[in-house]
Amino acid sequence: MAAPVQLIGEGDYVVLKREDVFKAVQVQRRKKVIFEKQWIYLDNAIGKNYGTMFEITGGGNLQMKSNIVASAEPKEAGADNRNIVDDGKSQKLTREDIEALKEKGIKGQEIVQQLIENSTTFRDKTEFAQEKYIKKKKKKYEANITILKPSTRILAVMYYAREPGKICQLRYDTLAQMLTLGNIHAGSKVLVMETCAGLVLGSVMERMGGYGSVIQMYSGGGPVRAATDCFGFPKSFYETLYEFPLNKLEALISGTGSYSSRVIPAEEEPEKMDEESSRSDNEKQKATQDLVGDCLTESTESMKTSLAESEEGVKRCEEVSENHKGGQNVDKKQVAMEKKQKQDERRKREAEAAKLLQDRNADGLIVASRFHPTPLLLTLLEFVAPSRPFVVYCQYKEPLLECYTKLRERGGVINLKLSETWLRNYQVLPDRSHPKLVMSSGGGYILHGITVTRDTTKTNTSCSERTEEPAPKKQKVAEDKS
Repeated sequence: MAAPVQLIGEGDYVVLKREDVFKAVQVQRRKKVIFEKQWIYLDNAIGKNYGTMFEITGGGNLQMKSNIVASAEPKEAGADNRNIVDDGKSQKLTREDIEALKEKGIKGQEIVQQLIENSTTFRDKTEFAQEKYIKKKKKKYEANITILKPSTRILAVMYYAREPGKICQLRYDTLAQMLTLGNIHAGSKVLVMETCAGLVLGSVMERMGGYGSVIQMYSGGGPVRAATDCFGFPKSFYETLYEFPLNKLEALISGTGSYSSRVIPAEEEPEKMDEESSRSDNEKQKATQDLVGDCLTESTESMKTSLAESEEGVKRCEEVSENHKGGQNVDKKQVAMEKKQKQDERRKREAEAAKLLQDRNADGLIVASRFHPTPLLLTLLEFVAPSRPFVVYCQYKEPLLECYTKLRERGGVINLKLSETWLRNYQVLPDRSHPKLVMSSGGGYILHGITVTRDTTKTNTSCSERTEEPAPKKQKVAEDKS
């Protein structure tokens, strides 16, 4: 049975693609989106299939690009490019001529054709050089974009090209290895500690497909999930996502205190809310008094002309001030209720995450953080069940070497390996396949292994059984000379 075709809907997260440039945006009607220094509207993309190519028309609107391919005319090409001199005089069309063509509404494909016709050296170039010239001009003058459905590969490529520092220089091939070595699959319980804008978390959630549970460990005031939101997961996926702060792990490990009441100090919140509400009440009451005072001043001045009009003005001002005060009180109560509801929901979710951690039977652990990995890994391994994989990523080798040594001393792990990921892109074209000249120098380092049960009852009996005297040397057998 074929999978249902997914269409672009309002409110969905999509990825805009133009050549090798990507950008994740949310589809909203009549909202300007800037992409490659150009404003566009995504209204016409709603209801279309993912992967559709659009052409940007006047006013920033999108129009579906036809798939009709122009008939190929016989090309006239030269043998080599040795006689071609780039002196800037080979193109007859000037900058003003091209701008005039754009103002007339001529599309990019026609502009490229005119550039070819007005080039004095185009026919002298080789066939490969002609294709390169056409591709370059199309990229500059043809405003075509493709709308794609977000995925781990697309978002990893986008972040690595645009903002690699936000994802700790995590390359997409390295991320793929982490998901494979961590044995991420549906129905598992996975611990994730990352500071990669939520990219690793979203990749884990995508591979699990909404089945199982993911516990995100975070530092600071709350988790960062900018990249996770770009995946556009349904609400059912977030029901399997839990969060837990790192600064409360020690209390959870030691079992001190009632953790469900320590998630959010509920005793402090009502006091803060009361102080804020009383302070806001005084400010709003003062503002209301000022408003009434102004109205009374105006009415007093108008008493000289008409006493009736002043009385009506005072009544009208009082009614406005009462309505204004009543509306502010309603808004204040509504905000306080929403805030309390969010706090209760957060307290409940953290209590559920604490319960999942207390079972200490997680099926995997993934760490990709800008913090030093050794204390994180040694603490989080306490919540991983035996015979389960763990993966640690770092863009530098030295922190993982220290982590490797600490794990060897601690024990409880096997198949411990530290590896460097490396990727080389190739251009594959007829008669010109070769490695690309521009490539990344490195993809970071990965430390991975498998947990086992530690034998804490091991004693140094073997050392105590040894005698202090050295073992006697073997005596040589005398040879019989007879």
